[in-house]
Amino acid sequence: MVMNRSSSLIMSPFDQAKLLDKHQVFTIQGRDKHGRNILCVIGKFFPARFVSVEVLNKYLEDKIFAELGDMPFTVVYVHTGVQRCQNFPGMSALRSIYDAIPTNVKDNLGAVYFVHPGVQTRLFFATVGRFLFSGGLYSKLKYVNRVEFLWNHVKKNEMEIPDFVYDYDEELENRPMMDYGLESDHPRVYGGRGSSPWVDSPVSMYSMRCIA
Repeated sequence: MVMNRSSSLIMSPFDQAKLLDKHQVFTIQGRDKHGRNILCVIGKFFPARFVSVEVLNKYLEDKIFAELGDMPFTVVYVHTGVQRCQNFPGMSALRSIYDAIPTNVKDNLGAVYFVHPGVQTRLFFATVGRFLFSGGLYSKLKYVNRVEFLWNHVKKNEMEIPDFVYDYDEELENRPMMDYGLESDHPRVYGGRGSSPWVDSPVSMYSMRCIA
């Protein structure tokens, strides 16, 4: 299965794996407050248009799961900046990836801290997602609306979070309705000379971030 057939077939499996390394989508860094290793996943960095599910599964098995070993761990998934057309693999691909994770790895997973989820994400997991992803994943999912709340669960001085994540935090503070999906998280577009910044933008008022 490919996430974007035309692009991923152009690149060899080796080059696709190198791309994942280059973008540092998956990094193991630091520990949470329970002493468990942390697998940090930056969704915005994921090159979904260029990497196949098969290559990703092989990469996770050989590089990530092997490094985690048979020890308990947690996942910090940063959803900030994820867009369906750029870095979201699609639900069928996510299900295939999840199904390919070895049972012992799933058992060792203590929690998934989902940073900047958005209303659509919460709604999806509360309805379809909880049935789509079996094995107790839903019960391990913890939503984190702000980076500052993440430090309640993981050790701050042992993790590196990209600057754009903190920038989005500030934007949420200035535009609180984005938390409820009542304002687009895309830049506002105004009508030109004479138009008021208070006039509704052509961009939908509802959040346009992808579901997962």
